[in-house]
Amino acid sequence: MLVALAANPRIRRLVQETVGGLPRQFWWLWVSTLVNKLGAFVVTFLALYLTADRGYSASYAGLVASLFGLGSAIAAVGAGVLADRIGRRPTLVAAQLGTALSTAVLGFVHGQVAIAAVAFLVGLCNNATRPATSAIIADLVPAEDRVRAYALNYWAINIGFGLSAAVAGLIATQGYLTLFLLDALSTLVCAVVIFIRIPETRPAQSPTAAKEAGGPAVGLGTVFRDGPFMTVVGLNLLLALIFQQSSTTLPVDMGAAGLTSTEYGLVIGLNGVLIVVLQIPLTRWMEGRSRTGLLIASCLLAGWGFGLAALAGSSAWLFALSVAVWTVGEVLNAPTMMGLVAELAPTHARGRYQGVYSLSWSLASFLGPGVGGVVLEHAGAGVLWGACGVCGTVAALGHVVLGRRNRAAAGAGGATEVPAPAAEPAKAPAGA
Repeated sequence: MLVALAANPRIRRLVQETVGGLPRQFWWLWVSTLVNKLGAFVVTFLALYLTADRGYSASYAGLVASLFGLGSAIAAVGAGVLADRIGRRPTLVAAQLGTALSTAVLGFVHGQVAIAAVAFLVGLCNNATRPATSAIIADLVPAEDRVRAYALNYWAINIGFGLSAAVAGLIATQGYLTLFLLDALSTLVCAVVIFIRIPETRPAQSPTAAKEAGGPAVGLGTVFRDGPFMTVVGLNLLLALIFQQSSTTLPVDMGAAGLTSTEYGLVIGLNGVLIVVLQIPLTRWMEGRSRTGLLIASCLLAGWGFGLAALAGSSAWLFALSVAVWTVGEVLNAPTMMGLVAELAPTHARGRYQGVYSLSWSLASFLGPGVGGVVLEHAGAGVLWGACGVCGTVAALGHVVLGRRNRAAAGAGGATEVPAPAAEPAKAPAGA
């Protein structure tokens, strides 16, 4: 049957249109991402390890998670600067080696202070890979193929994460140390693949070269003063705060409604399954459509998808419907936003721009659990999920305004907003 499908001209054409035309170096990066996420056990099971295996309190586990997020936030900016200054490949390889070492050490250390300090280092090194990886894709892949490339990379992340989460529980029965060491090993393999197969892609080798390439030298302050870009980052922060509730307040609310941890696992597992199933067909559907429209739709689906949880009561099915709706928003948003950030960034400052964009996710991982927990405890689930809907609506309205401003600017320049080919929608700043 598989042979027959492979021989079908239509299937071959669909596969070619989905994965064809991308540089070979991108696929090595894709493979390294998949390998890394297949072994990404520690972040998923860190809280359970600290409470169930080490016997620490839930509040201490929350503190460690916040320190991990703080390290991620610092890395988002610092690694972006390094990716532009010393290069994408050395930054990425160093971050992966640091992640492998600190993850292995985390499995051996004892004591609250030592564990918290090493967890901060794991967050610092782990998130330092994101700006460099995103910049490499922007460097390697032509503009018309970037959204498709980011979608495929996001697909690899979710395939790896889904499979690792499925087997991590079984591995943990042999001892949590095994999880830490396997995670470190997969990250080390990823570093080796990058070092051997991915060339340095940084276009400008110095500020002088940047000017010769047609643009001024860009410092970190320049990025933060870029009003349209920082507006996009701010809107993404709103969306990221919403998504953070999936692993923090959502399980608490479901537990309070009388649902079991097994039911929560099945419901939240639907997110990964749907991403793996829908990412490629939805990416093809997105081709040639207005980026502003896609980002508006993604914000509304995400916000009010979480908002549906207010109506779920004790029904696992309604919680699953909520997850399905906001997952579609996630699939639409992730590659579209990454393509937008790559387009807004000057060629010689892609690392900095990707780093500041990544900062919005890191800040959400640092702030989201605390803010959501306070709202849930003092105002109730209805207010929390309604607030998610409001935040999604505000983000969508922000993209409406940005889209109109871009069309006005384009009109003044004699251009109009049109859908771009090959999954790279219109060039309006509007919001994976």
